[in-house]
Amino acid sequence: MNLPQRFLSLDVFRGMTICFMIIVNTPGSGAEPFAILQHAAWHGFTPTDLVFPSFLFAVGNAMSFSMEKFAQMQNSDVLLKIFKRTLLIFFLGYLMYWFPFFRHGVDGSFSLSPIGNTRIMGVLQRIALCYGIASLLIHYLSTRTVVLISLFFLAGYWIVLLLFGSPADPFSMTGNAGQFLDLYILGDKHLYHGEGIAFDPEGILSTIPACVNVIVGYYAGKFIQQKGKGFETISKLLLAGILLILIAICLNPVFPINKKLWTSTFVLLTCGLDLVIIGSLIYLIEVLSFVKWTRFFTVLGKNPLAIYILSEIILISIYTLFPNANVTGRINNNFFQAIAPGPVGSLLFAICFMLICWMVGYILDKRKIYIRV
Repeated sequence: MNLPQRFLSLDVFRGMTICFMIIVNTPGSGAEPFAILQHAAWHGFTPTDLVFPSFLFAVGNAMSFSMEKFAQMQNSDVLLKIFKRTLLIFFLGYLMYWFPFFRHGVDGSFSLSPIGNTRIMGVLQRIALCYGIASLLIHYLSTRTVVLISLFFLAGYWIVLLLFGSPADPFSMTGNAGQFLDLYILGDKHLYHGEGIAFDPEGILSTIPACVNVIVGYYAGKFIQQKGKGFETISKLLLAGILLILIAICLNPVFPINKKLWTSTFVLLTCGLDLVIIGSLIYLIEVLSFVKWTRFFTVLGKNPLAIYILSEIILISIYTLFPNANVTGRINNNFFQAIAPGPVGSLLFAICFMLICWMVGYILDKRKIYIRV
């Protein structure tokens, strides 16, 4: 089995994840996006909620190939590599929230953005921490121990929310234990304020169960390598995925599926769905050799972090350089909403913006430039 074959399904999976991540993050203004392209308001689940956990799953899947060389490395080199990558990704995420490092005053002047108001946690930061924790566990502990620790993470998170959350509603936005911890350690000004209050959906406590998404992705990748990509492997991936989905649904009445809290049932549901998706992709790509459509997604999948960061920086730069011009709003209202009013116009803007990012990925792939963080 050659290397390109081995990575094709993973590249497609990552590419699909980045594609939809950009689309749901950049809806056009002037109309409410389609419901399936929005996150669940609180409890519940939409297809959009699957995007971020799928990226974590893909990180774990990639680790199943890259961590093989750790066995031939000295302990100090392994630790250096894990901590270096963890800190680098975390730092990039932090800089992205601080970017462009200055603010535009009402009088037209520019001043340095105060670091005291910069969000500390975030998407890249969660990816970094989950990668670091999962790598250390997988490299130094046995598979059985890692599985037991994963179960402890999921059950322990549930118990902590119940014991230390608000007695009235421990699963509420303002009454959950993770919110209390973030406010105590990070402070109001360093949290996400997109919900109207200081609440971080990528907070400290909820990062613990998110590590399980990476761990499941890792063992799924190892299973595929060891068992091959035949019907037996695919059927076991599908069965395992369906089982996790059913467990999540059964537990939902007592521990709601919630992306913003990253509840343990949310982990089980998303891991189950990702196992079903990766199994289906292996069937289409490896068994049926249906590969003509994969090129579009592999362009994004070969530089996932770089393209994601680019998508964020482009919008931040536009808003910062032209604070009063409402550039994206004008494009939406004068073009996309004019030709397709409502959610269709909003979706068309998001797709076009994703295609701009795709073109950058295409140029990088054409020149064999693959940015590894």
